[in-house]
Amino acid sequence: MHEETPGTAGPALPVEKLCALAAQQAQAADRAGALAPEVVEGLREAGFARHFVAARWGGAEGSFAELTRAVVALGQACPATAWCASLSAYSARFACHLPQEGQRALWEGGQDVVIATGLMPGGRAEPAGDGWRLRGRWSYVSGIDFADWVLLCAAVESGDGPPALRFFALPRGACQVRADWDSVGMRATASHTVVVESATVPGHLSFGRGDMMTGRNPHSTVPSHNVPFQAVGGLTFIAPVLGAGTGALAAFAALLTGRRRTTANESALVRASGRVDAALRLVEENTRVLDGRLFTPAPMARNERNATFAAESVREAAGLLVAAAGTAGLGARHPLQRLWRDITAATSHVALQYDTAARKNYAAVLAGPAE
Repeated sequence: MHEETPGTAGPALPVEKLCALAAQQAQAADRAGALAPEVVEGLREAGFARHFVAARWGGAEGSFAELTRAVVALGQACPATAWCASLSAYSARFACHLPQEGQRALWEGGQDVVIATGLMPGGRAEPAGDGWRLRGRWSYVSGIDFADWVLLCAAVESGDGPPALRFFALPRGACQVRADWDSVGMRATASHTVVVESATVPGHLSFGRGDMMTGRNPHSTVPSHNVPFQAVGGLTFIAPVLGAGTGALAAFAALLTGRRRTTANESALVRASGRVDAALRLVEENTRVLDGRLFTPAPMARNERNATFAAESVREAAGLLVAAAGTAGLGARHPLQRLWRDITAATSHVALQYDTAARKNYAAVLAGPAE
């Protein structure tokens, strides 16, 4: 139903086949709380995991705009699949901060390695010979069920100062998984808890969190590997939401037949479409900032604002549609209710909240630094 975004080409990643498969499996995946094996294999084949990987390892060194278009397209079919696709791409981008020996360990055997990331510091590490001894617990690690590697953030004691934060890459087999993800939405993302009782991590499989935050990568000159974390501005998480919003418009439009095609329902559809389209335009601006490397304070802070505002707009759009659809749209087999639940769950992510992801930085752009 929803027209293609003006000024953009189709997704560069070959996702048409995967979109059809994900749509076919979406209801079953939601009920099972996991993606079907054929969908997981389709994610690998489409190239999401290799999108940001360096060409020297067989990766695509792709752009942010290309990835975003593909994730949005996939999100129309199944937001949970799109969420996993987006995170597999961005997790690989994080891992590109590893020393070359570490990158070789991940990708020398193939570029389609799926990495699951625990971004928040959920554990502690201490020096152990030439490496580290890691232990801890990380919640909400999306895609862990089918990951090959995990990338986990942990605190390292640094003497008198505050603990330093580092990322540690481990083979999936070095971790335990507690299957405790039971959200109302995004159920098939398998965002379970990862536990490491005690693991030795070689030095070449670790990097400082500061490298990722500042965007200064000492181990790669690929442009997409040298991006300040702030500039990403929630793009990882908002792209699947945009796809879900576009899918919700199509699902609601399909209801408008016979007696259900009323003035009120048409108005709800048009009002919701404006919110989704506005959100799409703002997120397109984010990709232009990233691919154009406009890493000054104003555009980076605006990227954060754009992502949070887009999340709010799509959430409002979904609410309008569900309220107008009534009982017809809330049936267990109707996609609208699943898309609404997925949007509600996804937009609760900390990266899409004003107070944690946008307020301070963009307020300083608009009103100057706080006294």
